[in-house]
Amino acid sequence: MIIKEYKVINNCTCEEYQVAQLYTVAEASKDETGGGEGVEVIKNEPYVNDESKGQYTYKIYHLSSKVPAIIRLVAPNGSLELYEEAWNAFPHCKTVLTNGYMKENFKLVTETMHVDNSRGEIENALNIPKDLLEKRKCVIIDIANDCIEKKDYREDQDPTLYHSEKTGRGPLKGDWIKTVTPVMTCYKLVTVEFKWFGMQSKIESFIQSTMQSLFTKFHRQLFCCTDKWFGMTMDDIRAFEDKTKDDLDESRSNPPVQEF
Repeated sequence: MIIKEYKVINNCTCEEYQVAQLYTVAEASKDETGGGEGVEVIKNEPYVNDESKGQYTYKIYHLSSKVPAIIRLVAPNGSLELYEEAWNAFPHCKTVLTNGYMKENFKLVTETMHVDNSRGEIENALNIPKDLLEKRKCVIIDIANDCIEKKDYREDQDPTLYHSEKTGRGPLKGDWIKTVTPVMTCYKLVTVEFKWFGMQSKIESFIQSTMQSLFTKFHRQLFCCTDKWFGMTMDDIRAFEDKTKDDLDESRSNPPVQEF
């Protein structure tokens, strides 16, 4: 099992981030959906239990052609759907990703704490026990200066170029993490278990690397669409999510484009 904590610093407040994150998730889902694959939203509803209350979502990712070739080689046809359950009790959130074929042999858990006026300096924001602290490795994610793959680069999602007309924020240059206001940090503890003889270490390392890349790209997109989500209320976001679900269902049902 590999445990890493990713500290993602953002040029916004926690209150703003709650809206921005939901907006960006919905937009990113559209980019990944179409031709029979993509994101299927099964549930998106309030929840209450003994520990917390918030918003519960259950999604299925139909992504067989998008997973790494090494996983496609070992997984049988039809087994590449991923199931995501998320409990959003902001500022604390938990997401669990599983696979129906691997069952208890695969689990990817992400726990997040969102902290205002933080620049990634908190040592144990999620109050994890000592035994996990000893295994955990921390990674600071700088959305402006960290390298991303050439194929993932988009000029309209480059924080070093983006300027928000509504807020005056950006571009993010140099040591922006030390100087920008407002500022907040997402502390994301990611635990990966992939029990497959002979491949566990390699796959777990690959998944952690993929998660770091996903967090970087996602938060670049979040910042660079500030003028789209800034000023939205939670009621606006819920209506936007409902519309996005309908769009995803329609897009996923369309046949894939044939290439010749």
